[in-house]
Amino acid sequence: MHMTNFDALKELLSTPKKIAILPHKNPDGDAIGSTLAMYHFLKKFNHTCNVVAPNDFPKFLKWMPAAKEIVIADYQAKRAEAIIHQADIIFILDFNTVTRIDDLGDWVKKSKAPKVLIDHHREPDTFDFMYSDIEMPATCQMVYNFIDAMGEVDKIDKEIADCIYTGMMTDTGGFRFRNTSASTHRIVADLIDRGVEVDKVTSFVNDSQTEARLKLLSLTLNNLTFIPESRTAFMFLKREDLLENGFQKGDTEGFVNYGLSVENYIFSVIFIEDTVHNFIKISLRSKGDFDVNEFSRKHFNGGGHMNAAGGRSDMTMEETIEYFKSLLPDYQEKLSKVTI
Repeated sequence: MHMTNFDALKELLSTPKKIAILPHKNPDGDAIGSTLAMYHFLKKFNHTCNVVAPNDFPKFLKWMPAAKEIVIADYQAKRAEAIIHQADIIFILDFNTVTRIDDLGDWVKKSKAPKVLIDHHREPDTFDFMYSDIEMPATCQMVYNFIDAMGEVDKIDKEIADCIYTGMMTDTGGFRFRNTSASTHRIVADLIDRGVEVDKVTSFVNDSQTEARLKLLSLTLNNLTFIPESRTAFMFLKREDLLENGFQKGDTEGFVNYGLSVENYIFSVIFIEDTVHNFIKISLRSKGDFDVNEFSRKHFNGGGHMNAAGGRSDMTMEETIEYFKSLLPDYQEKLSKVTI
């Protein structure tokens, strides 16, 4: 692990501090897993810790140890602001620019507390202490490495192990993505030795289906469109689809991956209309060396990783889809050459 000013951070953490730990907006398994793992770890050294999330997170993650202690800024804005204002140290996990946390970003910028970044996304902002590695498959794996570098792996109990495993499992697509490494599996083996029950965690995350989610999945698959010459599939959900079927945060998690389950397809995209504001949320996934991070940055004001990225469009759904389709001919040669 390489973190800037690591020895100074160790010294800073040698005495009890007030610590705020932040995930990004719309936190996923890696964001919640990494922040809760860090929360449990730092509390072992008598630090006063709070996880502050910009908004709520999916129901299928609320089983995680201390998930109920997370302060949701959308619901508790004054408390969230106070925690950040009073913090001696701020940990920034699974995102690398304060633009990803809405109003919390302004509060973080105003805070004089040193900021600690642990993240695996490209082009990070500059913080006081930085562990940034785009080759890492999950921030949770980086949290494990951080604990190891601190010389405190023996402090990883079942609670911490469950949190780290959840983030690693979800951000690697169940350990299927290409950046899943031998180190990833060695860490998983250690987490299992420390009490992770793989079947239970998998069930909590994957088997918490609701009627709304299944109805939305049915609509999504009905909208699934194939473009064989570009080895591309896309799907969409409109605002009325979401509202009429009781949409809750997290209900569409993983839908985009269905396009990649089709033989010989290597690029899958889902377009989802926001339920309140007039924009389209876009999730992109790929196989092989087709870089959806680059695609999203160039065309949809987004970014992420080579095989998993997000973006947005301020056009209508119809305009967005037509624009997307118009881009594919420029990528057809590259898409045709991808080997999987």
